[in-house]
Amino acid sequence: MLRRTALAAGITTCLTAALTVTPFGAASNAATGPTVTNGCITSVPDPGSEEPVEICYSLFKPAGASAASPVPMLMHSHGWGGKRTTNPSGLSEYLDAGYGVLSFDQRGFGESGGQAYVENPRAEGRDVRRLIRLISKLGWVQQDGPRDPRMGAVGGSYGGGYQFLAAFEKLRTTGKPVLDALAPEITWNDLSRSLAPEDVVRTEWALALSAAAVPSDSLPHNIYKALVEGAATGTWPDGSTPGGENLNKFFKRNGPKWHVDHGRKLDIPVLFGQGTTDGLFNLQQGLTNWRTAITKSARQDSIFVGYNGGHVLPQVFPRGVNVTSDPCSEKLGGGSFRALSIRFFDEMLKGKDTGLNGYGKLHIATPDSTCSTVGSAAPDTAVDLGTVLSPSGAGAPLPYEVAKGPINIAGSSYLTAKMTALPGNRAFYGLAVGTSPADAHLVQNNVMPLNVRELADGTQEVRIELPAVAVDVPEGQNLYLLVSALSDTFVGMNGRVPGAIVLDQTKVHLPVR
Repeated sequence: MLRRTALAAGITTCLTAALTVTPFGAASNAATGPTVTNGCITSVPDPGSEEPVEICYSLFKPAGASAASPVPMLMHSHGWGGKRTTNPSGLSEYLDAGYGVLSFDQRGFGESGGQAYVENPRAEGRDVRRLIRLISKLGWVQQDGPRDPRMGAVGGSYGGGYQFLAAFEKLRTTGKPVLDALAPEITWNDLSRSLAPEDVVRTEWALALSAAAVPSDSLPHNIYKALVEGAATGTWPDGSTPGGENLNKFFKRNGPKWHVDHGRKLDIPVLFGQGTTDGLFNLQQGLTNWRTAITKSARQDSIFVGYNGGHVLPQVFPRGVNVTSDPCSEKLGGGSFRALSIRFFDEMLKGKDTGLNGYGKLHIATPDSTCSTVGSAAPDTAVDLGTVLSPSGAGAPLPYEVAKGPINIAGSSYLTAKMTALPGNRAFYGLAVGTSPADAHLVQNNVMPLNVRELADGTQEVRIELPAVAVDVPEGQNLYLLVSALSDTFVGMNGRVPGAIVLDQTKVHLPVR
């Protein structure tokens, strides 16, 4: 670890691996600003193809960087449907802080070729490995050893997915993650679980991601078709239909969960940023990465920040909140998440002591834009709710009082109960606040589905995940469990047969601070 410790850097001048690099333009203003070089590397063909794919990048060398004064490097990439940053003004904070930056177009987007296999080790995994090899040959970049540049990574959403891919791929193939620190934002642990929890499709997001891939023809056509059909039919394509697609198989390797399932964990510091109101990669996806994707020792040098934002669509039914704020980055670093990330990298990559605190902790924004800091997201309190019914049709959500304020919770929650329901019944569950059942609204912006696949006769015990949240419920208000038959995010995913879901002996398990 580099935290608060200066490290010696080796400069590697001779590497044996071949790499095709095609520079196609450079602009230099070394006296007053960064040098920008645009180029492409040649990477592996798309699966099933024999044509190599070019991956294009913009390389930013900060003023003053040289073989005599090498600097750490940051990788950067875009969100889904986006493209790389080519103007140094978009990365000025990192460059001014003395970091080189390589921003690249991911496969299928921008000027890069091929199609997007959504951070698959066999496609995008090869791309990032070759980009790292390119960086390892740059004389002005600090090197810790052969093919081992001193480097971190930044980016959000799809630009967070490549970070875990790059670190885990190098760990898988060389036994070492090579990247020395990460700062992924609003990204995923398990893509199938994100897009279709309990095999209930997040309709709005499946359609939005499909639409974003259309202009550049980025998705393989069969995957695009499967996402659209899943959103239209309410059935997640899992290979159970003869001749149908299997999206679980397509997405299986494309996230930290697959690596963790194969016994791999990252032993490097990570600054996590996750959206509390994110309706696609919700807060729990980030908390799962914190708990499972990095080692216990790495968590001691890592920081988790939950902010109000992310992939957000209006949540009208059931009613959510509309707030954008990042009180925890302000509290920890005195500014934005980007400013916090620079202080984090200064400590982890440069060995500086910036006075940054909050390591080993979870810092999660509340809807009131305060910051809750906890050591664990695990629930520690169970509250008996008795019998909980779901609406049997399109009626108003049903609130069940959990606790009177003041109460403070921060982290993961879930329900346990004995269930009676018919196959095809569905309902949506979330935590809410209000002065009474009449004005109870979701704590943040999320619900999670229950999908009944088999007849339940009241003897089966179920565990229902609730959205992870942080909230301070003041005196005079109450915390509720909100149960709905419908959800904006899962539009069209309501029950396939009429009738209520009955939960008996219901307990809600909460992380009470």
